[in-house]
Amino acid sequence: MNEKKENHSLEDCIDEFLLYLDSVRGLSPNTVKAYRLDLDRFKTILRENGIPSDSEISVVREENIRACIGFLSKNKSAAASINRFLSSVKTLFAYCRKIDYIQMNPTFEIKSVKIPKRLPRFMTNSEVDKLCAQPEKNELLWSSRDCAILEMLYSSGCRVSELASLLISDLEADFSSAIVTGKGRKDRRVYFEKDAVEALKKYLDDRSQRFPADDEQALFVNQRGKPLTTRGIAYILTRYSGSEGTKIHVSPHAFRHTFATAMLTNGADVRLVQELLGHSSISTTQRYTHINTNQLIAMYNKAHPHGGDKEK
Repeated sequence: MNEKKENHSLEDCIDEFLLYLDSVRGLSPNTVKAYRLDLDRFKTILRENGIPSDSEISVVREENIRACIGFLSKNKSAAASINRFLSSVKTLFAYCRKIDYIQMNPTFEIKSVKIPKRLPRFMTNSEVDKLCAQPEKNELLWSSRDCAILEMLYSSGCRVSELASLLISDLEADFSSAIVTGKGRKDRRVYFEKDAVEALKKYLDDRSQRFPADDEQALFVNQRGKPLTTRGIAYILTRYSGSEGTKIHVSPHAFRHTFATAMLTNGADVRLVQELLGHSSISTTQRYTHINTNQLIAMYNKAHPHGGDKEK
């Protein structure tokens, strides 16, 4: 009697793979969500090209995946977005090959799209000072809270998601440091200098007056006393760096770039900065060692009469 062949549909394999990333690999919810979005898009493009989600995953060929990349490129997706999409698809098929759902990995010969090198956006000292002064100078939202957010982002170099997920219990008693949970659910300690500590104390005093019966454990809350999200922090920064504020828009991540650049420029060891940022690879940190030189060259070319950037 012949054994019935087990069905490994594209849909089922993706669901199983996402569960594996969450429960076995222990990736953060945001990372798993990013994989899910990419793989949902993968299913959509395949379906539009005649491969429905209930098809055996083994029917997907190299040319189908290349067609997906072509589709994304034609629709003007950024190179970084295409590479993230491709990375998600590659990791899915590597998983399926490892557990023998497929005999050949159709992504094996597919290379990443070349990404133009861009310098990370970072702020000068005067730009940071001007932005951090905005909440008190320009009372748009909740001044004490917003000042603490900006000072802590700059002082610690932590990701906005790490700041948003901080609990009051994560802080040291003197507020000089905290334990944050980074990518891959790895914990590390970040530090806050004097200005950030003072701003945080002022915010917490103000918060206790606004919400006397406050039992919310999230460090940063909105004006209703509920946990502030990463989107909420980005909105706050947009208000203070937009047309109502400095008029030099920056993202929360620009604080992280600025922190790394400042630390390395002032002589900090690259491995120490790697630890403070929570980078798994030192090469990610090392790119900041090239920023100042590259910025200097760019400014030189722009300013010099023969630099090539002048209007003809």
